[in-house]
Amino acid sequence: MTEPLLEARGLSKNFDRLPVLKDVSFSIAPGEVLGLVGRQGAGKSTLLHLLGGTMSPSTGTIYFDGKPRHFANRMQTQKLGIETVYQTSGPINRFDISNNLLWDRELNVETARRASGLVEQSDVTYNILLGREITKGPGFGFIDWARMIEVAQRLLGEFDFPPGLAHEQVRNLSDEQRQVLILARAFYQPCRLLLLHDVIPALSFHRQKILVDKIRKLATQGTSIIIISDDLKHLFTITDRILVLYEGKLVADRRTAASSPREIVELIVGSSGQEQVSPLIWALENYHTAQNQTEELRRKQASLQQSLEARDSLNRQLVERLGNQLVSLDQLNAALQATQRRLITEREDERKALARELHDQIIQDLLGLNYHLEEAEENEKSPSLKQELAAIRHGIRNVVGELRQVCSDLRPPTIDHHGLSAAIDSLAHEWAQRNDIQLQLEIDPALGRLPETIELSVFRIVQEGLNNIRKHADARHVRLSLQRTSSANLLVHLEDDGRGLSAPADLASFSISKHFGLVGISERVALLGGQMNIESSKGGGMILHVEIPSPYPIAP
Repeated sequence: MTEPLLEARGLSKNFDRLPVLKDVSFSIAPGEVLGLVGRQGAGKSTLLHLLGGTMSPSTGTIYFDGKPRHFANRMQTQKLGIETVYQTSGPINRFDISNNLLWDRELNVETARRASGLVEQSDVTYNILLGREITKGPGFGFIDWARMIEVAQRLLGEFDFPPGLAHEQVRNLSDEQRQVLILARAFYQPCRLLLLHDVIPALSFHRQKILVDKIRKLATQGTSIIIISDDLKHLFTITDRILVLYEGKLVADRRTAASSPREIVELIVGSSGQEQVSPLIWALENYHTAQNQTEELRRKQASLQQSLEARDSLNRQLVERLGNQLVSLDQLNAALQATQRRLITEREDERKALARELHDQIIQDLLGLNYHLEEAEENEKSPSLKQELAAIRHGIRNVVGELRQVCSDLRPPTIDHHGLSAAIDSLAHEWAQRNDIQLQLEIDPALGRLPETIELSVFRIVQEGLNNIRKHADARHVRLSLQRTSSANLLVHLEDDGRGLSAPADLASFSISKHFGLVGISERVALLGGQMNIESSKGGGMILHVEIPSPYPIAP
C-alpha cells in the first residue's frame, strides 16, 4: 500500500471560543487528486489555511512524508514542496508595495517578496517570479530580465495568453488574468502538493479546460492535489476522492467513481429532502450551459471592443447605445420570463383551488339535490311527473359528469398523488375514448417523479398538444411517447396522421390569428429551458418534438 504524502490527524481550529474545524482526519497519496466540498462556513478555507501553513491548528497534527510537522508560515510549507493558490477576489492576493507586510503579526508575518499577493505597481513577469527571481550569477547577482520574461511568456502561453501580457501592469489586469498569474506562479517550479482554493470560477470556459488538463498531467507526474470547488462537474471529472465538510466536521470521504452528484449534494446540505437537493442538482446540470453562453458573450464583447478601437467616436457612441439597448432588452426579457413563471404558477394555483371548490361544494350540492329528487320520484304517484323528475335527475347526472371532467382539466388529481406517468396515462386513455381516436402510448418506466413545476408543465404541454389534434388535425391515429435520453433529458414526442401543416409552422402568425395552442406550448418549453421542433410527418400529419433538459427524478 502506498504511504500517504500528507496525513491530517484530528485537526481542529477555534477562533476564540468558536469551533470552526472539528477533529478532521484524512490522508492523500502521491499523485492523488482530492476534492473538498461543503457549504459556506463548513470549514473548507480554514482547512486549506492549516495545510498551507498560514494558520496553526488548535489541536491535531499534520504529517508530511510520515513526519509530524508544525508550520509557522508559508515559507516552511513551500520548502517542503507545498504550493497554495487562492482566489484572486480574496484579500490575500492584493497589496501595495509600500506595505512591507501582508498579514497581521499575530497571523505569521511574511515579507512582500515571499507572500502570495500581487504587487499592483509591477508588471506580470515580476509578479510571476516574485521571490524566485532568476539572476545572472550566484548569490545576490543581478536579475536576468530577459530570462525572466521568457519564462513568464512560456507560463502565460500555457494558458493561451499572448506574450505581450508579460509586460502589462498588474493593476490593468482582469480577474481572469490575475488568477492565471497566480496559477502560473505555482506552476513555475515542481511541487509535491498543490492546494487550489476555488480558482475555477474566475476562469473562462476555455481556460478551465486548460487547468483541468494541467491537473491531470501533474497527477500523473506524482503531484498530489487538493481542490476546493463548488463545481461538481469538474470534481467528478478530475478527482479520485471527494471529502465533504459539514459544520466543521468531515462527514464523508467518498471514492469519486463510486459516488453520484446527488449523493454529494445530499451530504453538503445535510439532507436528502427534495426541497433542498433538487434546486441544487438542477443548478449544477445547467451550470455548463450557462458558462458556455457567458464565454460566447465574452468573446463577442472582446471582438466588439477591438472593432470600437478602429472606429470613430460616432460609431463608438452608436455601438454603446446599442449595447445599452441590448442590456435593457435582456433585463426586460428576464423580467418578462419571471413574470410569466409567476403568472403560470398563480394560474395553476387558481385552477387547483377552483377544481377543489367545484368538487367539494358544487358537485356535492348537485349530488345531494339529485338524492332528494330520487326520493321525490319514489313517492310521486303521477306517471308523467315521475317521468319528468327522472329526466331532471338524468340531466343533473350529466352536469355532474361534465363538472368532474372540468375539474380534471383544471387540475388532474392523479398528478398530485401518483405523478406525471399516471396522469399522462389517465389523460391519454380518457382522451382517446372520448374522441374515438386510437392512441399509442409509450412511457419510460424509469421516468420517476419530477419536481412539481416540471410535471405540471409537461402535463399541460401534452394536454394542449392533444387538444390541438382534436380541434385541427382530423386524425385517426396518434402516437405519444415520454422517454429519457442518454443524457437524462426528458423527450416528449407527439405524432398524428391528420392533415398536417401546409407550410412551416409560424408561431407569430398563429398568435395573430388567435390560435394559441402551439404558442402556449412554446412558451412553457422556453421557461423550462428546453427546445421545441414542429415538422410534417412523411405519411401526413404533424410531429411535435419537445426536449426538456435533465430533470432529476425524485426518490420514491
